Amino acid sequence: MGAGRALVAAAAAAAATVVARRALDAVPPGGVDRWTRTNHRGEPVSMLEGPAVVTGLVAGALVSGGAPRVRTATALATAGAGVFGVLDDLAEDASTRTKGLRGHLGALARGQVTTGGLKVLGIGATSLLAAAIGTRREGGGAGHLADVAVNGALVAGTANLINLLDLRPGRALKASALLAVPVLGAEGGGGTGAVAGACVAAAPQDLAALDMLGDGGANALGAFVGARWALGAPRPVRVAALSGVVALTLASERVSFSTVIERTPWLRALDQIGRRPSAPTAGREESGSSAAPGEGTAA
Repeated sequence: MGAGRALVAAAAAAAATVVARRALDAVPPGGVDRWTRTNHRGEPVSMLEGPAVVTGLVAGALVSGGAPRVRTATALATAGAGVFGVLDDLAEDASTRTKGLRGHLGALARGQVTTGGLKVLGIGATSLLAAAIGTRREGGGAGHLADVAVNGALVAGTANLINLLDLRPGRALKASALLAVPVLGAEGGGGTGAVAGACVAAAPQDLAALDMLGDGGANALGAFVGARWALGAPRPVRVAALSGVVALTLASERVSFSTVIERTPWLRALDQIGRRPSAPTAGREESGSSAAPGEGTAA
């Protein structure tokens, strides 16, 4: 039953991703230029992949099986992360760019509302709402509230973490697919199929460095995977997963994930699978010359 639901969700997510991408190609909202960015190779890439993947993931979530509360919560978390991510992609003021989660939170503390800060607040709110809808009640009221808080933080934190990885073609897609596998057998396990379907549909253009997820697609993928863990894994596993997400997020403020991947042979080999090769360019670290540790924005 679980495998069958995963296949249905994979097919639905893949089909919806492809159809949405073609529709967006035909009529890109605001024009093609609004969705075009420059990647780490200095080449133009389209961010239309992002909303297409969001569409595929939501479609996959709705047919993934399991309890209605889990499907609804996963779709809500994914859509919320996608909407606020796309808003940041399109409305960000590059001339006053604030980098990293710490930078956005610092700006909010000073009363400055950046698009990145709005994204942090929006994804946090939709993740917490999704957790409140999807979390099974176990024990007393205080215990349930603690579970909702942990689950909401895990969804939002994973959304941010996957976005931090979206600095090279295919990297965020591979990480999301791999992170979804361990919870295949959990409640609503068909959701793992949705991740696989959306990633497979988006991979050819992404790996060819023609498309990129942008914040919209990467945040949505992360929120979906985070919801799978938050609503399907036992409490000790969820707490451990949240600790890992927090640790990696804090590390990203000081360490470049791209540098770590390049210096670790097995990670570098995995990172390169399927990617169109290019000659390395000295002095160019992250994609889109303004990217830095803590701010994954380009493919």
